[in-house]
Amino acid sequence: MELSSENEELVVVEREHIVRQVPMADQTETRDHDLLRRMQDGDEGAFLQLYRRRQGAIYRFALHMSGSPQVAEDVTQDVFLALMREPGKFEPQRGSLAAYLYGIARNRVLHHLKQGSLQVPLASGEGADGRIPPEPSVPVPDLLDDLARQEDIKRLRRAVLALPALYREVVVLCDLNELDYAEAAASLGCAVGTVRSRLHRARSLLLKKLLRSPAGVATLQH
Repeated sequence: MELSSENEELVVVEREHIVRQVPMADQTETRDHDLLRRMQDGDEGAFLQLYRRRQGAIYRFALHMSGSPQVAEDVTQDVFLALMREPGKFEPQRGSLAAYLYGIARNRVLHHLKQGSLQVPLASGEGADGRIPPEPSVPVPDLLDDLARQEDIKRLRRAVLALPALYREVVVLCDLNELDYAEAAASLGCAVGTVRSRLHRARSLLLKKLLRSPAGVATLQH
């Protein structure tokens, strides 16, 4: 489908206000699949409703992955333009529409990483022996909550950005965007077991990075 020039401008303009979003849709709202079907029938209003519903989460994912607001804005616009141009590529049997959109966003961010336009790690960061680091003594989700309560978001973002992309994406999806393992697996195109193992290692790496700073130690002592 093609948006009218007025609504296409609205999509671009709204990138500047993309962080101020309404909550994710609940069961009482129109289902994503219904909006997508209406969009395919040429309903511009359905597309804009879907865009406003999902853009915030996609933007946050891209921002946590890239560390760049500009890249996050560009990726978010690319995701919804891709959906608008080829809505038939979404296969509901493979997962939710949200997971599909995260998958597109992930590919766009990885493209930026591979092009060397972002100063964040891309390599896996695995040790030479390939062993999984020991389980953290402090659960990382609890630590993330504690950091958020102390308004130390900048340090948390730096620690997440320092993770290799392979591990950063599972932390962003599961711990920050609160996707379950199945949806994260659908977004990444891998098995649920792979998500679990990567998240296990990612949490260990993240905790080590957070504990390296004096502020991180102080956080755990409170």
